[in-house]
Amino acid sequence: MSVKTFLLPDLGEGLAEAELVKWLVSVGDTIVIDQPIAEVETAKSMVEVPSPYAGTVHELHGRVGEMVLVDAPLFSVLEEGATAPSAAPAPRPTTPVREVAQSYRDEEQAGAKEPAAEGSGNVLIGYGTPDGLSAKARKRRPRSGPAEATAPAIPERPEVAEPRIAPLVISPLVRKLARDRGIDIATVTGSGANGLILRSDIEAAGVAAPVPEPGSTPEPAAAPVAAAPAAPANRGELDARSGLAISSRTPISGVRKTIAQAMARSRREIPEATVWVDVDATNLLQMRAAMKSTDPENTPGILAFIARFVVAGLQKYPALNTRLEHNAQGDAEIIGFDGINLGIAAQTDRGLMVPAIRNAQQLSARGLHAELARLTEVTRSGKATVAELTSGTFTLNNYGVFGVDGSAAIINYPEVAILGVGRIIDKPWVVDGELAVRKVTELTLAFDHRVCDGGTAAGFLRFVADAMENPASVLADL
Repeated sequence: MSVKTFLLPDLGEGLAEAELVKWLVSVGDTIVIDQPIAEVETAKSMVEVPSPYAGTVHELHGRVGEMVLVDAPLFSVLEEGATAPSAAPAPRPTTPVREVAQSYRDEEQAGAKEPAAEGSGNVLIGYGTPDGLSAKARKRRPRSGPAEATAPAIPERPEVAEPRIAPLVISPLVRKLARDRGIDIATVTGSGANGLILRSDIEAAGVAAPVPEPGSTPEPAAAPVAAAPAAPANRGELDARSGLAISSRTPISGVRKTIAQAMARSRREIPEATVWVDVDATNLLQMRAAMKSTDPENTPGILAFIARFVVAGLQKYPALNTRLEHNAQGDAEIIGFDGINLGIAAQTDRGLMVPAIRNAQQLSARGLHAELARLTEVTRSGKATVAELTSGTFTLNNYGVFGVDGSAAIINYPEVAILGVGRIIDKPWVVDGELAVRKVTELTLAFDHRVCDGGTAAGFLRFVADAMENPASVLADL
């Protein structure tokens, strides 16, 4: 065929859909192999989708802001040297086709009439679909049971009631949202392609026609509330608890939803404890200032030095560089690692991200500084990979940049500890029996009490604090 259609590839991490953020090309543009075509955002990160074909962009499937399923058409390319078909294009089918990403969930494919097609085989740079694995192999077999085998045959009747048309819903998130809001999804009119029901349709239905509480008498169909068009939340809607007008409703989705789930799971499952200590960082700042005066281009930042001390501390106290898991028998196991992936908390427009410096124990302070700069840049621009955002084994959080002294940090699940660094400020400090003004910061360590006790946590924290107070002697041994 002269026209090649690219299907959204498997983005990894069990993610079955992505939001179309921006098209990077237009219909009619000439493209080359591996040229970025679109930006899509998953619950983990934002990635650019490259084209495996060269030629002319023939069609862009989907609008900005829509959710696109894995194995759904994303864009079509007219290959080089080929001419567009002269015949009129075939009409679009009335039901969604090739929703392969959900083929293992037949119950979520209401309205899909065609059998699942073979897996796309599409590979996104850095990700990919398993070799030889197709949607057909994953599709459930129809259920059968004794009742079906023994039930008497029912003779056909001349008049058969018109079959009920199932609502076009693909995403399980949309179905869950409808269930949570008590909305009968069969009554919702979809605004997506071919009548596909989107999350915005459920939200609009919830505003336009609230479902009554069980046991109450529903409003008649012609009631003004039910007949009125959907109104924005910021136009006259009152909050029942406070009596104030609601100014906005912001769905928790994408990265923010992932952060919320991870934080809630951390607090729910991890019995954490916290230890903290004030640290005199005067010598560390003086050492760095001296280095910068002679070699300003290659001097690591303060956070890079602290990261190097943290890595050394984790090598001395490896219990904090672990993960607690349950095996197939349900028994808890502490998983240790041959290496340290140091996560660095970074605030971005899309929320708090924690990219990881992989095998940080192999890097010097200068190497850590360079990797810190690179990861911060790709994370804030939305280009960090899923592996970079999920592979950490311990997190370092510099919340001092926000002008605060300390924080009761939440452990970045499924890690077992997180170290926070507060702002460095002038404080009175006793040095050799004399009161002096020193550069002081606070270190706070939250740790999973299941994997270690206070002695281990305190030993690690004291090691990092001593290294910051006497950096030259510690760096000489690293």
